[in-house]
Amino acid sequence: MVSSTQLEALYGRLDEEKTAQEKILLVANTGWYLYNFRLPLAQALRQRGVEVVLVSPWDPYVDRLKAEGFWWIELDLIRHSTNPFLELYSVLRFLLIYWVQKPDLVHHFTIKCVLYGTFAAKLTGVGRVVNAITGLGYVFSSQGLKARLLRPLIKFLYFFVLRARRGRVIFQNADDQALLVNSRLVSPSKAILVPSSGVDLTRFQPRLSKPGGQPTTVLMAARVVGNKGVYEYVAAAQSLRSQAYPVTFNLAGGLYASNPTAISEAEVRDWEARSLIHWLGHIDDIEAAIAEADIVVLPSHGGEGVPRILLEAAAMAKPLIATDVPGCRDVIVPGRNGFLVPVGEVKPLTDAIQLLLDDPELRQRFGQVGREQVATEFDVNGVVKKTLEVYEQMGVGGLPSQLTSVVCDPAAKPATL
Repeated sequence: MVSSTQLEALYGRLDEEKTAQEKILLVANTGWYLYNFRLPLAQALRQRGVEVVLVSPWDPYVDRLKAEGFWWIELDLIRHSTNPFLELYSVLRFLLIYWVQKPDLVHHFTIKCVLYGTFAAKLTGVGRVVNAITGLGYVFSSQGLKARLLRPLIKFLYFFVLRARRGRVIFQNADDQALLVNSRLVSPSKAILVPSSGVDLTRFQPRLSKPGGQPTTVLMAARVVGNKGVYEYVAAAQSLRSQAYPVTFNLAGGLYASNPTAISEAEVRDWEARSLIHWLGHIDDIEAAIAEADIVVLPSHGGEGVPRILLEAAAMAKPLIATDVPGCRDVIVPGRNGFLVPVGEVKPLTDAIQLLLDDPELRQRFGQVGREQVATEFDVNGVVKKTLEVYEQMGVGGLPSQLTSVVCDPAAKPATL
């Protein structure tokens, strides 16, 4: 017989008697995601008197979530696993957490949480479900054999979970929304556009220019995998370095061996040994890396929601170059704050970088426009407000009158360059 204490240790505090306080679970595939992207939402809900429970696999960011005073429950979930026994165990874990917690609403982020969590919510009687499509990911963007084999299955599952009667689906960009609505995987009445997870304009501000005489720096910050465009970035670096450009190419991001397009550490070290790039690895202080950069690049192959690195770089008044894919094109207005280039093509990427390297005034002008755009369209307070409005439409979310500014004043003027 399993005791109440053992159940609480495994699945969180028991709600044997439902209290008047509303409870919302925010569920993601990493603590890193919850801490970096959804902490302001959790804080806003707490301000409104809602009990917030965060659910994710354990990683070092869980301690930071706990330090913020939030209750956290461990979710056994392997992001890139396709082992049916491990996946079944993950589904059972969802079921037990929801059965014990009895939340008023669950908000899922990332594909497995959306699929398994919605199924578990239905079986355990959770009446309100919000599913966030934070990008369609590798399965929809890749033409590889594994992605093409998985795509029909994912579409089939999406059809059942995203059309839940009391659910809502939040999209980060209009392209993803249109694709799933037109494919009849989501009802138009349940599809809501909330652009990105927002940017903290007080944290990401323009900084003073670095001292003269230092080489120009280009930054790419993303997971070190092929479908993020790392190979194209390195090829562009090789081309410009061969022309003796005094430029440093930084690559920030961790290795992901389980990704279908994974790049090995040996390959990255070889690029470093040939002085093509400087690998920063995974870094927490991303604003320091952005501040050092003169240009920020993301040659992604697609599957993005709205890339945070582009928003954060624009908030810090950096010119942008990215591929013309959903999400990236939501941030970049070509010729105003950056350039969009074709997916997988090295020469257009190289030419765009070269143009900005040769024109400091253009870099500054793009940066100023980008900062203004982020302040207007992607401020984190506006994003949190829109998300809370979704909850309110579903009949939960606490008292609106209790909400104050979560991070920064959305009416504040952009910092002066």
